[in-house]
Amino acid sequence: MANTDLIPVAALTPAEFGALADVPPELEWLGNIPNKKTRRAYKIDVTEFSRFAGFKAPAELRTVTRAHVIAWRTALEKRDVAPSTIRRKLSAVSSLFDYLSERNAIAGNPVDGVKRPKSNGNEGSTPALGDEQVRRLMEAPPANTLKGVRDRAILASLLYHGFRREELCKLRIGDLQTRQGVMHFRVEGKGDKIRYVPAHPTALRMIAEYLEALRHGGPQEESDREAPLFRPVKNNRTRTLDRPLDPGSLYRNIVIKYGRETGIQAEVNGLCVHSMRASAATNALSHEADIAKVQEWLGHANISTTRLYDRRGSKPEESPTFAVKY
Repeated sequence: MANTDLIPVAALTPAEFGALADVPPELEWLGNIPNKKTRRAYKIDVTEFSRFAGFKAPAELRTVTRAHVIAWRTALEKRDVAPSTIRRKLSAVSSLFDYLSERNAIAGNPVDGVKRPKSNGNEGSTPALGDEQVRRLMEAPPANTLKGVRDRAILASLLYHGFRREELCKLRIGDLQTRQGVMHFRVEGKGDKIRYVPAHPTALRMIAEYLEALRHGGPQEESDREAPLFRPVKNNRTRTLDRPLDPGSLYRNIVIKYGRETGIQAEVNGLCVHSMRASAATNALSHEADIAKVQEWLGHANISTTRLYDRRGSKPEESPTFAVKY
């Protein structure tokens, strides 16, 4: 290759090279976490643990023993911190020590063997909607406005595919792709992992109606294919519409708005965007979808997370309540 084809890169000075070599592995671990939210949460948890132990510098974490971790867990329990939060905090610290072990900075992970608080049960706490509630919610947006058509397409995409709200907001028009003759969503999940989810015909129909309303029906130009699939219909602050829909707006202006209008918010304690994901997973499992396939479909790293949505053993209609007769 000719030299003209090479991209010039500024060389590190000896001082810069030495500074990078001195970066503590504790900071390397944090920088290697790809997801911004996870990185922020783990940083908060490890900082909290360091303050509890009285550490002033990252290198002091290498002196931690299992007794330190148990004392921290006990202190969290005395503060009535939720068991799920304690488990997350212990996972954060354990992730750091796993990294330090791999770098031979410590002999072993002091979190190993520390008992984690039990979960509140085998069932997830996120409420799932019933079939009739799902139909009410999807029919709530008006069919004669651009926002209404968009919102119907969004709700259908959530309820038929179990997307996380960030996943839905990241979708581009070009992420609707044909694979083996079937239309799929190309989904960018946690940790930048890509998965392909077959598109449900009902959702596809509603998306087509929305794209037609946006004048994006028919063949797409490359520039259009890179455009956000779901975008604002108005923006009073910046006037910019060619940008992805904000996850907070998805919660406030779609799920909560129509949940309130239909009365579902009053019926379902804790209604949120994740309720759409829980509804999709619970419905698929109730109709005998293979749990391993559901795990892949949802983008779960561990099947134990998928099992939180498996409520086949706790169907309300099978409760002994309805066997009582006086």
